[in-house]
Amino acid sequence: MLDQWLDITLDGTPPVRSGVLAAYGYTLHAPGVVEIIPAKQAANARACVFSAAVHGNETAPVELIGELLCAIEAGVLRPGAPLLVMLGNIPALRAGVRYIDTNLNRLFHRGLATPGDEPDRARALMAQVDAFYARHAALPPLHYDLHTAIRQSRYPRFALAPFSNAPVCLAHWRRLAAAGMQAALCQHRHSWTFSHYSRHYHAAEAFTLELGQVAPFGHNDLDALAPMLALLKTLAGGGTPAEACTERMAFFRVVQEIRRESDDFHLCFADDTPNFTAFAPGTRIAHDGQGGDTRVSGEPLHVVFPNAQVEIGARAALLAARTMAPGAPGK
Repeated sequence: MLDQWLDITLDGTPPVRSGVLAAYGYTLHAPGVVEIIPAKQAANARACVFSAAVHGNETAPVELIGELLCAIEAGVLRPGAPLLVMLGNIPALRAGVRYIDTNLNRLFHRGLATPGDEPDRARALMAQVDAFYARHAALPPLHYDLHTAIRQSRYPRFALAPFSNAPVCLAHWRRLAAAGMQAALCQHRHSWTFSHYSRHYHAAEAFTLELGQVAPFGHNDLDALAPMLALLKTLAGGGTPAEACTERMAFFRVVQEIRRESDDFHLCFADDTPNFTAFAPGTRIAHDGQGGDTRVSGEPLHVVFPNAQVEIGARAALLAARTMAPGAPGK
């Protein structure tokens, strides 16, 4: 069943709700939400949430999750940790678009009262995460929200750490370095993304992981993601992940958000500017008819997630400064 789960979800075919096999049991809690429970839990198990398709046009993470589930179904991978696998925006995934009405990845907070299909989906996903972590409260919580970026990047694979008053454990960075992540970006404020939800409300080891650039199904470079797949398999198996030196990765901290405040808004650089492109102090980055100009000040800043076409009131770009890798000499 697991190797057909994606097709079942997209087709809307009523699935078998649960099953028990020699190595694991599974339950389909809701459309696009399946829980896998190992027959024997490993000593180092975590309560693992792996999510994909929060944006429906980001297909590489869905293919990666598919490979993970196929390995479990084939008996190549024996689960050793409870695992909740989630597909975020199913209508957008069917349509091959980022979202239908509004960006799902800005809606994950418990005070959400907005009506609509995507807010309803956010509430349903939050409830599933809450219930999963409650069922496995004795285990450390973990959430990897898998994405691909709209545009090219100087670091195609990078991790975004949600804002928290507690620092990210050094071992977590070392695992991501071993999994082929090339850069890390630490948020400076609450952002209400899906990974932020798990970090903020459940103190989970939680990251948004950008795994290359948006592409249609069948056109993703999964070979480049083999180290990440190995990490997902290790965590699903309840094993101890490999680690590598954090100096393999470039580290950045967000210092400013650019928000679109009016219809009269544009970014002052080319549309094909890659993520992490640096701009010198004094450079005009954006113009908004209501908010005025945004210029770089103080130190060179790198632009990440620039998108002038966002909804009014939404984030149009992040500006980040380079920082030292955690655990590096002198840190």
